[in-house]
Amino acid sequence: MSLQTQHEITTDLSSQVSRRSGTQVLVLLASLAALGTLATNIILPSFPSMGAELGISSREMGLTLSYFFVAFAVGQLLVGPVSDRYGRKWLVIGGLLIFSLGSLLCAYASSLHTLLAGRVVQALGVCAASVLSRAIARDLFEGEALARILALIMVAMAAAPGFSPILGSASDTFLGWRATFGLVALVGILVALGYAITIGETHVAERRQSVSASAIIVQYAKLISDARFFRPAIAVSLIVGGLYAFFGAAPAVLMVDMGLSSFELGLLFAGTVVVVFASGLLAPRFAHRWGAARVATCGILLALLGGTSVYLVQDQHNLVIFTLALTVFLAGMGTVNPLGTALTLQPFGHQAGVASALLGFLQMSCAALGTWATTTLPLPAAAAMGLVLAVFSLLALLVFVVGRKATTGI
Repeated sequence: MSLQTQHEITTDLSSQVSRRSGTQVLVLLASLAALGTLATNIILPSFPSMGAELGISSREMGLTLSYFFVAFAVGQLLVGPVSDRYGRKWLVIGGLLIFSLGSLLCAYASSLHTLLAGRVVQALGVCAASVLSRAIARDLFEGEALARILALIMVAMAAAPGFSPILGSASDTFLGWRATFGLVALVGILVALGYAITIGETHVAERRQSVSASAIIVQYAKLISDARFFRPAIAVSLIVGGLYAFFGAAPAVLMVDMGLSSFELGLLFAGTVVVVFASGLLAPRFAHRWGAARVATCGILLALLGGTSVYLVQDQHNLVIFTLALTVFLAGMGTVNPLGTALTLQPFGHQAGVASALLGFLQMSCAALGTWATTTLPLPAAAAMGLVLAVFSLLALLVFVVGRKATTGI
């Protein structure tokens, strides 16, 4: 297909969408992107009550995150190529319905095994919505309009992990943790209905590509063996994995060890959004002046300093000191994430979809590893979390800095 034809198709799709409510389209795309994170963090304040009812500790509840991340990581490797071949609509709608069914399975769980099964079903369903939100935006918009839409989607994704625990706290307090899963299931159904009515199919037949499974595997293998992709991708994935390790351990550390209420935990998570968002806004400005690789390295050093500080102060059970140390890590994470992502994807514009899916897989894999480690290490919860943050940051620094001279274009 010629570039002119592609442009004409995009213009036609955009004009169809513009006749609908632009606000509705934006809200739906943001909802698709943020729903997976919402489903993860909304249950964090309920960990103590869930664990008490199911007979497990708050720390063991971290397994609900690990299983979710593993399923999410694997699922998104398949979703992108399948949607390129068969279209977006039914993958998104079907995925959201599967997500809602998984949420209901969690709501009626009477054991940890059933809860984990429900979380896996949730992840396999919602990964389609999260991954395809960016692809749908590319289908509908181009140029500056695309940049604005993607920026707003990223804001929604950044806000969801911080503010969803407040909603989860209110639901847990007044209705109980099972109702929280019911609420999430309802949101999934509403988003599916809204998507079907407002947006529908955006990947028209003229654009679809028939790619064999072997060709997809070859593409992934070439990317992971390319130092330009591998080194920044692994570095940013380790830092993001540390962030989710903090999310998973936070209920045990802050609610059980330090005595915060579920609402206070929600407020603390909301504060993380401010730190990550502010550092993310400043990072491109610093990169413009000093270079993306250099600023990203400084961000990794900040994360390492913060993670090490969390480990060193964890036995004091002092909320102020702990929060200050965590803030340093979050500032580093907020700096690394946008710059590391840009450095990873920049050399691969011709295969951005595959590169984005593989990067997402690596990030969720590191998130699964981090939450699993904080759950299983034979250390107090705060010590395990601090150790994971420090080790992941150190590994990111070694991978990124050692590989800079060997990595072209960075």
